[in-house]
Amino acid sequence: MRIPESELIINSDGSAFHIHLRPEELADTVILVGDPDRVDMIGYYLEDKEFRHANREFVSITGKYNGKRITALSTGIGTDNCDIVMTELDALANIDFETREPKAEHRTLTILRIGTTGAVQPDIPLGSAIFSRYSVGCDGLLNWYADRDKITEKAMEEAFKEHTGWDKNLPSPYFVKASDKLSEKFKGCSVEGVTISAPGFYGPQGRVVRLGLAMPDMIEKFESFRFGDYRITNFEMESSAVAGLAKHLGHEAGTVCCAIANRYLKSSNTDYKPQVRSLIEMSLEQLTR
Repeated sequence: MRIPESELIINSDGSAFHIHLRPEELADTVILVGDPDRVDMIGYYLEDKEFRHANREFVSITGKYNGKRITALSTGIGTDNCDIVMTELDALANIDFETREPKAEHRTLTILRIGTTGAVQPDIPLGSAIFSRYSVGCDGLLNWYADRDKITEKAMEEAFKEHTGWDKNLPSPYFVKASDKLSEKFKGCSVEGVTISAPGFYGPQGRVVRLGLAMPDMIEKFESFRFGDYRITNFEMESSAVAGLAKHLGHEAGTVCCAIANRYLKSSNTDYKPQVRSLIEMSLEQLTR
């Protein structure tokens, strides 16, 4: 099946439309970050760097760490941007850009998002690394794709909606489990939990500045939710799209974040770059061990 030019736009240099990577430039292991400046933080540790591309918020570098080829790529903020990035990464891996047809053999990428987050539990101190074993998409992105129920955790979704009294005007939340392979790599060096991916920073994360909230008790409801041994640990804005689209497309993906705020304790740390650098160092080691 040939994919029309309008559906998959390829630049004149043979690169994917938004992220400006060519198929041969993509490593099997990809680190995603929201902030473009963090690509250079990762690049500091890479040897044999092949290039540095930049287009809008999408900055990329491919190099080697411990002899393993790695691509670092920024997504900008939000699951909408991750929809672009994940789709184009998969296209680079699994679409022949010359014929515009899917390749006969599927290529599986290992994709780790490294980010910052706000904890919602009182026992998670600032600076903690939190691995998103499950991600909760409150953005509705995955609902636009067919067969979303085949890759989501329906029992957790229903329990969550009942516990929170989920507002019918909000997008139906989806729960996606991270890659078992990546989960094993980060056991023992991170807190494992359930991450809320919010479609905004203020109201969708329970912050009140001038506008009231549709669910005023949202933070308390999230903090008190339990499903078996799992609890909601943190807020961020991308993990559900990364985990959900990766699972749909046949890739290994997960998210690990540094807690720079604690919503329960109402504390925050704006000087968090050293903690992010430490998280990058730890992640590089775990990915290449």
